[in-house]
Amino acid sequence: MKKFCFTLLLITLPLLVNAQNLKFGYFSYDKVFHAMASYATASNTYASIKAKYDAEVKRSEDDFNRRYEDFLEVQHNLNPSILRKRQAEIEELLQRNRAFKIETERLLKQAEQATFAPVRDKLNATLQEMGHESGYAFILNTDNNTMPYVNNAVGEDITNALITVLQ
Repeated sequence: MKKFCFTLLLITLPLLVNAQNLKFGYFSYDKVFHAMASYATASNTYASIKAKYDAEVKRSEDDFNRRYEDFLEVQHNLNPSILRKRQAEIEELLQRNRAFKIETERLLKQAEQATFAPVRDKLNATLQEMGHESGYAFILNTDNNTMPYVNNAVGEDITNALITVLQ
């Protein structure tokens, strides 16, 4: 039994020693992401795209409001068949505006993902490179209070180093 325990200790001792050498990095993804020079460029591009869609949605809403106000002014003087036709036109226009707004939101999300994808890719590539060069076992994202405590003896804050590298 003593030989077995001694052998087990000898086998597990190197594993315990190696476990002590693990180190990791941690950083704030949002802080680094927003500090990147390419983020400002991508943000301006996205803002331009969004402004164009917003202007078209506003124009569409204004057109609907104008037509609806015109309809309200003359509805009392219309024959029932013409009244139903105009009501149907207004309802159809309202449905098209709703569909356009939904499609615009979908396209804006898609544009945001496409615009910021190269920035995220650059950040992720830099993380891979920095993790490999520094010998980190892993790199953690500290956003959303996911790491309330970090032992600085084994973990290193790389937020400022990333900001410096990515500017």
